[in-house]
Amino acid sequence: MMANSPADILEELEEAVAACPQDRCARILDGIVQLLTSSRDRPQELLAGVVDGVLLRLTGRVDVRALAQLGTTLAELKVAPPKTLLRLASHSDPDVACPVLLKSQAISAADLAAIAVCCGEPQQRAIAARGAIAPAVTEALIARGETICLALIKNPGAQFSDAAYAALIAMAELDGEIMKALALRPGTPDLVVRKLLAVPSRQKAKPSASAVPPARDTAPKRPCATDYTNARPEIVALNRVGKLNDSTVNRFAIRGETANLFTALSVLSGAPIEIVEHVMIDDDCEGLVMACRASRLNWQTTLAILSNRSGTRLSFAERERAQHLFETLLLSTSQWTVRWGEIAASANMRDRGHRGAGMGG
Repeated sequence: MMANSPADILEELEEAVAACPQDRCARILDGIVQLLTSSRDRPQELLAGVVDGVLLRLTGRVDVRALAQLGTTLAELKVAPPKTLLRLASHSDPDVACPVLLKSQAISAADLAAIAVCCGEPQQRAIAARGAIAPAVTEALIARGETICLALIKNPGAQFSDAAYAALIAMAELDGEIMKALALRPGTPDLVVRKLLAVPSRQKAKPSASAVPPARDTAPKRPCATDYTNARPEIVALNRVGKLNDSTVNRFAIRGETANLFTALSVLSGAPIEIVEHVMIDDDCEGLVMACRASRLNWQTTLAILSNRSGTRLSFAERERAQHLFETLLLSTSQWTVRWGEIAASANMRDRGHRGAGMGG
């Protein structure tokens, strides 16, 4: 006797689902999921289409926990039942929707954009964390407001259209964090960076609820000896376990943690604190770029340090010059220069007059 085809079996299941109790619906759901995930020898598009109608019926008959498990499973499939997937992605419960929104490659950009327009914040963050985000989806998320924009900017897989950049620039005029993140983001077009740099300095900090005066346009306060004493044990410990890296140093720079930042540069480059302090306040950025290069930091971290060492931003020309210098400097040359600078500075601090006479001879 010939066995029934999967289509025949599923048709009978669809008729039975309408009247079966919830616990049995859950068992049927598990069986269909197993069929989807184990049938590697059948055409996946055909199978997904066949089970879609049954799954849609079942999703209305099982509890949220079962739906969340279904969403987690379907999110891993390259081909999934489209209507069921969309229903799960549009669900109001984040536990159901977020796995699909975060991982599923089977859901279309158009559907993601439509969901982004009306979903809750957890769902927005799930979409913003996807490995790749199409421009239309990015635009839809940006339209929801500033809350999600930083997550999008920090996601290297997010693609921005001209309209998206224009919206972000407008937000950056009132939000310094958005401005900073967008200016430092790899791949931000030079034209966008120029527009950000052209924003009046009075608008570069987000207004607080209490009308405090705008931040003064001065260099960060130089740490005192106690600050360095407190910072050094943690910095040395991070370096010992390999965690004194670009991410950590970048965070020090952006948060204005000067004692941690100066100590990190000293430990990584081998230069004394006095040299680090000097290059941080020097009008010419060459010494600081060399110190960063000698510390094996990447360009984005170096740019963060340059951009946050005072209340004013680098001009576009200064940024271009600094990047050219960074990219053309050999690591060995930078390290040698930092070492030489250490010796010269030590001599200078011991006897400035004697060193000046020696250079003149």
